[in-house]
This record gives sequence, C-alpha cells and structure tokens, in this order.
Amino acid sequence: MRCFYSQDFELKLPSGHPFPMEKFRISKDMLLDGGILKPEEIIEVKVADGHLLKSVHETDYIDRIYSGLLDRKEQIQLGLPLSPQLYTRSATEVEATRQTCHAALTEGVAVCLAGGTHHAFREHGEGYCVFNDVAVAIRDLQAKQPGIKVMVVDTDAHQGNGTAAILGGDPRVFTYSIHVGKNYPTRKVASSLDVETVRYVEGEMYLKQLFHTLAGALDSFAPDLVIWIAGADNHRNDRFGQMHLSVKDLQRRDDVLLRAFIRNHVPVAVLYGGGYNRQAEFTAKIHRNTVATAKKLAATYRGL
Repeated sequence: MRCFYSQDFELKLPSGHPFPMEKFRISKDMLLDGGILKPEEIIEVKVADGHLLKSVHETDYIDRIYSGLLDRKEQIQLGLPLSPQLYTRSATEVEATRQTCHAALTEGVAVCLAGGTHHAFREHGEGYCVFNDVAVAIRDLQAKQPGIKVMVVDTDAHQGNGTAAILGGDPRVFTYSIHVGKNYPTRKVASSLDVETVRYVEGEMYLKQLFHTLAGALDSFAPDLVIWIAGADNHRNDRFGQMHLSVKDLQRRDDVLLRAFIRNHVPVAVLYGGGYNRQAEFTAKIHRNTVATAKKLAATYRGL
C-alpha cells in the first residue's frame, strides 16, 4: 500500500499555535517504527503544478498566498501565519492527495499522510486550509476520465464547507459530511448529504448515524472512487471537535468504513483530516491507527 508524504508538510508555527504541524512527521515515524509501513511504501512528493491549483482556485488568491499578501482579516480567517513556506507546504499537500487518488484507482487503497483541507474555498482559505486538495484532485481525475464518479466521505468533526461550495452542482461528485451541527464552521454550505450530530455525541449514537446514512448514499450513488477524509478530531479529548468518541470507537469507524468500501470493490483514497488533541502526540496516534487499519485491509481488496 503506497502512502504519500513530504517533509514540507511540517510548517514552523509560533509557540502555542493550536495546529499540531508535527503530527505528520510523528505519525509517519510511528508507522515506520512500528513496522506498519516499510520505507519503500512512503512516496515523497513535490509541489503541485500551478495549473492544477488554477483548476479550482482563483489566480489572484494563489498569487497572494505565494507572495504573502493576504490582508489582516484574511490571515485571521485562515488561521496560519504568512511565510514563504506556506505556499510550498499547501501545494505539496495538494500534490500528495492527487497522487493518492491515482494510486487508489490502480491499487484499491492508498493513503495521503496529510490532506483533507476541506475549508478552503475558490477565493479564500479558512480554518487552517489554504488550497482544497480534494477538489483539485477531483478536477485532475475528471480531466483524464470525464465520466468518473467520485464520492467524498468526510468524517472529520467539522463540515467540509469549502469542498461543498466548490463541487456543488457537479452530478459526477457526491459530497457526504457527518459533523457536529452547532460547531465550526459557522458558515456551512450544503453538501450532497449532510448528517448533523449533537454536541458531544457518544460513540454508539455517532456510529449508528454514520453507518446508516452512508450505506444508503453508497448504494444510490455507486462511486468509482471514494476520497475519505477520516478526521482525528472526533476523539473525546480533542480541543475543537466537540464529539465524545473513544479510541475504540474511532477504530471501529475505520474498520467498518474501509471494509464497506472494499466489499463493494470501491477504491479508496484515505486522507488525515483534522485533529487537535489535548495530549501532544495523541492526534498522530489516531492517524497512525487509521493508516494501520487501511494497511491491514488493503490486501483484502486485492484478494476479492
């Protein structure tokens, strides 16, 4: 199973910043040290070509990110400090997701050891999301296979408003998001199917909502590819997720979803999504667990 990564994912942030940039490196090291992944399974990626970004984002916005020219309001909305590395970090993440999707189509299961920047809109970024990696990857797939049907399954604790805004109205794309209804983002954009949970939803209730609603969507849409934004911010100790799932709940989520995709012969590209756990390395551990489940089940896909 191929996993796509870059050391450029880790952007230096001011002390005390809530985004755990180190999670990408730490989760990758956990996967290697634990023998879950072999070094040759981790593919280093470089910056996405500019024309790919322009397939989704306005040229003026891309240029202002590159040049560090966002105004104060835009910087606050984005939540990340401007630096020469911000463009590189964000465009590299886009390329990792793009390559993950192509690998999933040929191999059944592939993982981006980052990704899921679902709050990025065409003309601005929000909530630590600069460029919308999922939307760019889908437009790239469509350029090569115009009729391909892609389902975005977003189980991050927050609604994927940017993804819904960019991809809305495209009959070849189905966007599914299960999230806390009264939580960030305050401006939600209708997905193909939005499933709202109550604040601090317990694991059993959450999993019932997820499994019931997603099963129907999969059956009705019949995708050629699923892009799954897993999310680690559903954990009960997350600072921003406002859900109350345990590690076992999250592992069950991962196992049931991946088995469902594989059982239906649907290739799946797995992305990290968000996570802001109060324990320093716990977010990385949750991401590691998701990748471990994907690795375990990837062989099952090939065996069907």
